[in-house]
Amino acid sequence: MRWFGLGRRRVEQDPQRQHALLHELRHGFGPQQQLPFADQAEQVTRLLDGDDGLAVASEIVREVADAAHQEMLAQADHLHRQTGAGVRVDRSNYRPLWRDAGRWLRWPLFALPGGLHPYVHVAAAAPTIGAGARRAVRVTSAEPLLDRMFEVLDLTVAGWEFGRVRVDTDAATLAVRLISATRALHDAMSEPPPLPPPVRELMRRNNSVDVLDPRADRVVGTFNPGKTMRETLLA
Repeated sequence: MRWFGLGRRRVEQDPQRQHALLHELRHGFGPQQQLPFADQAEQVTRLLDGDDGLAVASEIVREVADAAHQEMLAQADHLHRQTGAGVRVDRSNYRPLWRDAGRWLRWPLFALPGGLHPYVHVAAAAPTIGAGARRAVRVTSAEPLLDRMFEVLDLTVAGWEFGRVRVDTDAATLAVRLISATRALHDAMSEPPPLPPPVRELMRRNNSVDVLDPRADRVVGTFNPGKTMRETLLA
């Protein structure tokens, strides 16, 4: 067990418990389970308690973002070898890549090698980080974590626009939770960085998308990413 002194407040971390918890979440939740993603995400959120849960939530976001980036690099390399096209992968802004080559790309978040799922694990990690944002800046490195959260948000919305990803309530919930959590973490930092280019681009737009029922081709509402980002991140 590790202790980090913070004046009268201490951050307690238990690496063994974190490892066991991440293993439980990785293998006990996901598409292989019959329970709807939303219900699984709520169960995972309840397990992500305390400083160890916050550290695991941060690790989930980091692993998902890193794995997605590696997958995008592999796809870009394959596309270059097949077509000769020069394809640049910028993990701070995936939108130009998806805009130019989306019809040849596969959205990376549904097939991550570590068994983590965006609508279960990331959808649980985001509100955990948001609720514990002031604690998160002590438990983990806040700026890299914020970068990775924005990266997953960028991939999520780009997948809707350019990657033929179905926008259902699970997808919209993930985006809303990431937006809310990035605001909370951004506010908790003493010197927060500027908002990344894809967020600034989307905030200049006012496009809504239909949101479907996860179990049927039935529209149950609409979602405007740019408007939500403006109202949340600029409030």
